[in-house]
Amino acid sequence: MQRPRTRRAHGRLGPGELAEAVVLADVSLALIVVGQLVPFGGALIAAAVVPLAVVGSRHRLRAVVTGAIAASAVGFLVVGTAAITSMVACAALGALVGAGDRRGWSARRTTITGLATLWPTASAITLALLLVFHNLRQLTLDQIHNGWFGLFHILRNLGLVRLARPLEQLVQWGIDYWWISIPITLFLLLWFGIWLAHGLSTPALIRVRGAFGDAVVEQDGPAADDDAGAGPGPVPASLHEVRYRYPNATTDALVDISLDVAPAELTAIVGANGSGKSTLARLLAGRRTPSGGELTRPGAVGLGRPGGTAIVSQRPEAQVLGVRVRDDVVWGMPHPERVDVDSYLRRVGLAEFIGRETATLSGGELQRLAIAAALARDPKLLISDESTAMVDAVGRARLVALFRELAHDDGMGVVHITHRAAEAAAADRTITLAGGRVVDAPARLRADDTIRTASAKTASRHPHGRLGRPIISIERVGHVYSRGTPWANRALTEVDLTIHPGEALVVVGHNGSGKSTLAWVLAGLIEPSEGAALLDGRPIADQVGRVGLSFQHARLQVLRPTVVDRIIDGVPDADIHVIARRVK
Repeated sequence: MQRPRTRRAHGRLGPGELAEAVVLADVSLALIVVGQLVPFGGALIAAAVVPLAVVGSRHRLRAVVTGAIAASAVGFLVVGTAAITSMVACAALGALVGAGDRRGWSARRTTITGLATLWPTASAITLALLLVFHNLRQLTLDQIHNGWFGLFHILRNLGLVRLARPLEQLVQWGIDYWWISIPITLFLLLWFGIWLAHGLSTPALIRVRGAFGDAVVEQDGPAADDDAGAGPGPVPASLHEVRYRYPNATTDALVDISLDVAPAELTAIVGANGSGKSTLARLLAGRRTPSGGELTRPGAVGLGRPGGTAIVSQRPEAQVLGVRVRDDVVWGMPHPERVDVDSYLRRVGLAEFIGRETATLSGGELQRLAIAAALARDPKLLISDESTAMVDAVGRARLVALFRELAHDDGMGVVHITHRAAEAAAADRTITLAGGRVVDAPARLRADDTIRTASAKTASRHPHGRLGRPIISIERVGHVYSRGTPWANRALTEVDLTIHPGEALVVVGHNGSGKSTLAWVLAGLIEPSEGAALLDGRPIADQVGRVGLSFQHARLQVLRPTVVDRIIDGVPDADIHVIARRVK
């Protein structure tokens, strides 16, 4: 058995890389266009580097280049050459900051690398253009002269002659010796640009890593195999005293992990939050290379390749790319017409959803769709990173049974990460992590509770007369997504509900039953297609912010770099101390 080498991914861009690069480049373009049109729009243009830095951090350089070219073509049609110039600058800075973040560089190293690579190139191109095109040089120098000397004229009128005179001499020297002053100016501007881009992008990159994990920037492929003719061989995988530490971290996320992942076996990995479960999944999937120890397998990881490894993450929206369910199952596959989409959807309980738009699916339905797409690659190793977290009780039992079937009947190695004791009990083997180590003690997990519900008319324990006037009143509310189109999908029908002061309400139901849609109506984020949703007698949609909402993915709501900043964000000073006492 040999240990496969890991290299940067080669070959053409994958569908996921291409889609993410183009979408985020379009976000940068939107900021650039608005920044060109509104007064003091420079701040928006500076912020345009952040989406491209995200692309540079998660994917290869060619993804940044491709996205920038596509966005530049559109920008040229909107605002002309100014969009191309701004997009090129943002792409260069974004690629630099993103690559530095991916490699764990410090701000100093990123700056030095950027100056060493970008400054000579920018200086050479600028000097060559000004030297060859005389009219362009004259126009540029005249603009510099008129702009600066207009400012100096104002200083003279204000009586600041002593300040204006030396500045005039300095600018005139720069104009006379432009072949010297322009490289110096570009050096200073580039240094400031890298510093600003790094400062603006770092908080966003931290949040993106927390929300979506690490992108596949290094993975096994055909060029990574010791044997040029070898195909994927992800199992059996053996880890011997494996350690892993994230870039810039002070402690190891995994410590001395020794275990085997075998084919035809369902392995459950359990542990508290932060115990290292997802990090271990990334190592097994080839998304990360161990910092120490040895991870061996008979061939390449083959992530996403037939006969290789498939991983289903906690957040299915990051994996579902197709507009329709049938399209997503075969997204990126070389011969989609050969895939029996119906059979894979049937295995995850979505057979009747084949023609549905993915935008209309609930969180649990998206999760099951992501599993179907993973199975369509016919993997030898399937990694489920809490893929049952958003699935209802019936769906969870069905998926766990499917995992056992894949292992025992199909001979697939299945690794299932979970917090649920009932799911772990169904596995052939359970591995417990604590503090990044494998421990012998069983994890203290709570088995699934049976939730008993009553009808809406009898759920309240208190008569309405004692509770007073309702705070929220939902009257015959219905909602249809994509209303008026062939893909219309009804989520709610004639819902009646009242919520009184001092009353706690629990909403339960299967995936796709309308729970999230009702929550968004209650928060005012959706105005219902029919009926009325009122807060203190007024439409809730007109009072967004008065009803708090916690999403399924809490990280999507965390918009500040520290816990304290997030808690007090937008809170008046008088209330900060009260909140601080409540969260201690």
